[in-house]
Amino acid sequence: MKNPFVTNGYAGAEYFCDRVQETQFLISMLTNGNNVALISPRRIGKTDLIRHCFCQEGIKENYHTFLIDIYATKNFSEMVALLGKTIIDSLRSKGRSAWEQFLQIVSSVRSEISFDINGSPVWGIGAGTISQPAVTLDEIFRYLSEADKHCLVAIDEFQQITHYTDGENVEAALRTHIQRCPNANFIFSGSQRHLMGEIFTSPSRPFYQSVTVFNLKPIPVEKYSDFVSVKFEEAGKSIEPDVVPLLYHRFRSTTSYMQKIMNYMFQITPAGETCTSQMIEEGIDYIINLSADTYEGLLYQLPEKQRKTLVAIAQEGEAKAVTSGAFAKRHQLQSPSAVVAAVKGLLEKDFITRENNTYRVYDLFLQQWIEKHVL
Repeated sequence: MKNPFVTNGYAGAEYFCDRVQETQFLISMLTNGNNVALISPRRIGKTDLIRHCFCQEGIKENYHTFLIDIYATKNFSEMVALLGKTIIDSLRSKGRSAWEQFLQIVSSVRSEISFDINGSPVWGIGAGTISQPAVTLDEIFRYLSEADKHCLVAIDEFQQITHYTDGENVEAALRTHIQRCPNANFIFSGSQRHLMGEIFTSPSRPFYQSVTVFNLKPIPVEKYSDFVSVKFEEAGKSIEPDVVPLLYHRFRSTTSYMQKIMNYMFQITPAGETCTSQMIEEGIDYIINLSADTYEGLLYQLPEKQRKTLVAIAQEGEAKAVTSGAFAKRHQLQSPSAVVAAVKGLLEKDFITRENNTYRVYDLFLQQWIEKHVL
């Protein structure tokens, strides 16, 4: 039997936990002409929720769906290249007529598109190849406007556009195109709440009041517990009732961490046997030991002030008033001003995250490793 606790991407409705109301809400919004800003911390399951919505029969049959993750893009040109690649990759499986329409419209880069041995188009265009990204974006939106089916486009980690050197122009350009494209609706998914909030709720920004803002909450512990129990039962195994609540609290209700631990504990629980709470530490140790060398290297490469500040935040778990003299004294840090500089660097490198002036280690497995091997 396949391990039901998937740790890499969306594997279908059978392995997808709950999100019934969220799925209905998103589909209802999109199919009734609304655009949505989907906001939550990373690893809660935004991307899998979008994929789940796009895989519903009524959506698959009647819409073209495109999902791009722009987290790794550095500028407008890279974003446009990724959008074009995503569209053509999706259309490849829908027949010649589908992708031919796209190629006919996107003329500015047509000469750079090659074909595989089956005659299907391959987008081999890097960001540097797009000499006029604004023109190519205009052509892509023309395709979306003229496509034979209504299009649903999800742009994941949308707050990344605020880091482009031409960020404000990108917001304005996208907003203008979207306003003129009734044949498409959009999900703007993001994990940095303050940046997403600025984009969509600030009166001075182009996207102000243009979307329905939807804050995705963690899966309730009762729902995840039921899901886990059913999957163990289907495999002829059982699990103690306190295992999931313990994991849920330990990993702050973050789905992806719990899935990795459950994947391991399911793996080591023989058929006919019971998964116990004593296995939790074994599972955590197994996973963090796999990354131990990486974690050691990451800490070694950090400047000393950042390393000490990271360890101090890990020690507190949820660190508040980190710029106070009391915090610096408590953890034998140089000074509050040194902590301010260190925190800024750690935020930029995604070592820590901040919400409501509370700081935490972003990678909860790194948090566990620091607790076990550094503190």
